[in-house]
Amino acid sequence: MNQPTEAQDQAAEARDQAARVQDLRVDIEGRALVDGVSLRVPPGRITALIGASGSGKTTTGLALLNEYPPGARVTGQVHTPDTLVGYVPQHPATVLNPARPVAALLQDIARTHVSHLPRRARRSEIRHRILRALAQAQLHDGETLLDRYPHQLSGGQQQRVVLAQALLTGARTLIADEPTTGQDAVTKQQIADQLAAVAREGIAVLLLSHDLEVVRALAHDVHVLRAGRIVESGPPEQLWSSPQHSWTRELLTTAAPAEPSDGPLAPSTDAGTPAGDTTPRPAAAEAVLQVRSLTARHGRSTVLHTPDLPLPPGCSAVVGRSGSGKTTLARCLAGLHRSYDGEVLLDGVALPRSLRDRTREQLAAVQYVFQDARAAFDEHRPVLGQVMRSAIRLRRVPRPEALAEAERTLSTLGLSGDLVRRRPAQLSGGELQRAALARALLARPRVLICDEITSGQDSVTRRNLRTLLADLVRTHPEMSLVLITHDRDTATLATRIAVLDDGHLVEQGPTGQLLTAPRHPLTAALLQPEPEVSAASPQ
Repeated sequence: MNQPTEAQDQAAEARDQAARVQDLRVDIEGRALVDGVSLRVPPGRITALIGASGSGKTTTGLALLNEYPPGARVTGQVHTPDTLVGYVPQHPATVLNPARPVAALLQDIARTHVSHLPRRARRSEIRHRILRALAQAQLHDGETLLDRYPHQLSGGQQQRVVLAQALLTGARTLIADEPTTGQDAVTKQQIADQLAAVAREGIAVLLLSHDLEVVRALAHDVHVLRAGRIVESGPPEQLWSSPQHSWTRELLTTAAPAEPSDGPLAPSTDAGTPAGDTTPRPAAAEAVLQVRSLTARHGRSTVLHTPDLPLPPGCSAVVGRSGSGKTTLARCLAGLHRSYDGEVLLDGVALPRSLRDRTREQLAAVQYVFQDARAAFDEHRPVLGQVMRSAIRLRRVPRPEALAEAERTLSTLGLSGDLVRRRPAQLSGGELQRAALARALLARPRVLICDEITSGQDSVTRRNLRTLLADLVRTHPEMSLVLITHDRDTATLATRIAVLDDGHLVEQGPTGQLLTAPRHPLTAALLQPEPEVSAASPQ
């Protein structure tokens, strides 16, 4: 009998250490979320899952944690080595306790690793471990965030706090669900470098992502999902150079945003001003929303100072690095953050700071689409009922008419049939984001604030959403669409762009001017075509 060689022994050991699923099927009421998926996630390598929203990426990833949607029927095998599995979700707020500051969230984890130390040494060691984990997660100013609560952090900061939590646990398998979603180019590069470094330390990384540039730069192996099935697999060089499946070819095709078309949401025949048109508007087109001398605070810390910002009819974009104050500004406009001085005026009338003090008409007039769409839905009620409630509650539309309008609007956004009658847990993050947009549109708002709504979408859906946003601007010339975004292509839908840096408004003006002749270096860095991600890959 031949004895196994040392190389064969090592290969067998690596197989045992690899997390893997075999013939996994997850279905709810006969609808397959995952249909026969098999894959391995070996130590020291980055394995990527790509595909459209709702294709089964997150369901597959969560299977490694033995977590499934309520009511799911599961068959197949899931094997994880005898180590912890860390998870960084696409919507990090769902796993951060809103009642506890960052320091407390991290101390609970760090404390479990220092119980062997003398009591006097534990405190300093806990602090050392926390700050090291925050730095590893690319939060180099982590010490300034320790006293903040999750809602006082940007989406990108929340995501990196959750990554720090996973690193503190000592996890040897890491599931990263859209880790670069909603990040500026600089932060995206930092996170890519961090994931590569994590893999070099021998940690297995399962990367679930729509960010194909990051996948191409980092992954050793890529699996393409389509309707719950893997339709093609291989190293990134092979898939990008010679994709075999038609869906892979469509997904990997880089296309410029489409020109506006006559979308089905268009109730108006007024062509209005096309999105991206930098021609100055007539002086009569006054700002729908006007920000005056706004200074916002988180506790005692001033986090935003915006002297004057007009938001006229049409499309405006607010750009800036993660943590620069974009979401805080949006929340002030929507009445969700009331700790500020200054004024927010709607059609020349000051809005109450708190949502609770706004009239029904004011609530309908300013609508907010959250970056974390899942947290904005009641998990116990079907999505369709929650969407149509906007029309019933804010416009007093009779229920049958509201239902028809909700179904029509959801269908326009690619959500129809039985899907919208399910509960939020049974929809993907991208599907819920489109449902949140539909819900806001049913209020017929004067101001629609969209916080990173294209960032969690696959390339095909993202392009379609940009087309829809351009159509909304063209067909609703009286509405002010405010895009909070890191995505240059989405920002260029706007007529005007405002740039935030460390809580300060550093530049604003017509899009064409900021693209061609920016005055501030951050404007140039954010609005120039994104450089390719070039992490120190573990390949």
